[in-house]
Amino acid sequence: MSEEMNNEMADFNSLSEGDVTKGTVSKVEERQAFINVGYKMDGVVPISELSSLHVENVRDVLSEGDEHEFKVIKLSEDELILSKRAVQAEKAWDEMEKRLETGEAFEATVADVVKGGLVVDVGVRGFIPASLVERHYVEDFADYQGKTLRLKVVEMDRERNKLILSQRAVLDQEATERKKETLEAMKEGDELEGTVQRITDFGAFIDVGGVDGLVHISQIAHHHVENPSEVVSEGDKVNVKVLSVDPDNERISLSIKDTQPGPWEMIEGKVHQGDIVEGNVKRLVNFGAFVEVAPGVEGLVHISQIANRHIGKPGEVLEEGDTVQAKVLDVNLAEKRISLSIRALEEESAAQEEKAQKDEYEKEDDQSGFSLGDVIGDQLKKYRDD
Repeated sequence: MSEEMNNEMADFNSLSEGDVTKGTVSKVEERQAFINVGYKMDGVVPISELSSLHVENVRDVLSEGDEHEFKVIKLSEDELILSKRAVQAEKAWDEMEKRLETGEAFEATVADVVKGGLVVDVGVRGFIPASLVERHYVEDFADYQGKTLRLKVVEMDRERNKLILSQRAVLDQEATERKKETLEAMKEGDELEGTVQRITDFGAFIDVGGVDGLVHISQIAHHHVENPSEVVSEGDKVNVKVLSVDPDNERISLSIKDTQPGPWEMIEGKVHQGDIVEGNVKRLVNFGAFVEVAPGVEGLVHISQIANRHIGKPGEVLEEGDTVQAKVLDVNLAEKRISLSIRALEEESAAQEEKAQKDEYEKEDDQSGFSLGDVIGDQLKKYRDD
């Protein structure tokens, strides 16, 4: 026997089932591949031993001349069965165990979309349940085929070949970090752009840099708001002002109305002394009535200006909710005051009515063809003739 044959026999004899050895792909068929491991007889890798995932054709995984590590899974004098999958799996389980301990994130490509989630090949079959893919609900995962995800190991059992992965864990961690950074950087008085996330009866939650801040219903607009949905909708982009920040409890109070012109600024140049305005009676007090003449702008009708007669209290003439017209007596935007008079309009109306009646009487007098003087003159003439 030659020295070369002795060496080959020695290499072959040194192999045992369970050993890992290097080999070169010498031939590839549809269902198997032949591997040269330095012995007169090539080892065989069945298609089932190529990958942890399903393989349609050996040529999809191996090419002639490739060099890989293989595990000996069966050894006899006339047969050598090798496994590429077993080598990958052993290394993968070790790596996944370390990543579970450290919480390290890694990338993997979605190999298959199955009922209930996604499958990736990380040397072993990894499963991502649907609830652990995103932070939001996903109805259809068809677009995830071939997509690269960032994952963390959340559960593993080597004995049962169970590996559960999560992309949501990565996204949650990033969201927590962004929230912390935002809370640390944010300060009272800042003006920011945010997105309306949720609407409740008491206000709206706005996402500002990964943190949800509350705009209380009283801070939605300058005018009275019954429900926040009257002003904003989910998904709207809005400007907000930071009223307060509580990093420890992760609470932020925001205001939309403080970023907008105030109601008194809005009426500048639109309401003048002498104008006639219409509004709703908002409040009755002992000294008068407050009438809303524009959203968020109330003018005072002093009790002396409510009626053209003496009244003991505003409630004798007005009720809250009444719609009234009034004349603007004075406008002071600097002090946010408007003085109104209902009485002035009543007096003007009465004067106009009186004038109209007088004009009508004089018109009828002209049309009759004679005057009072004519009547008296006729009577005097009659007496003289008698």
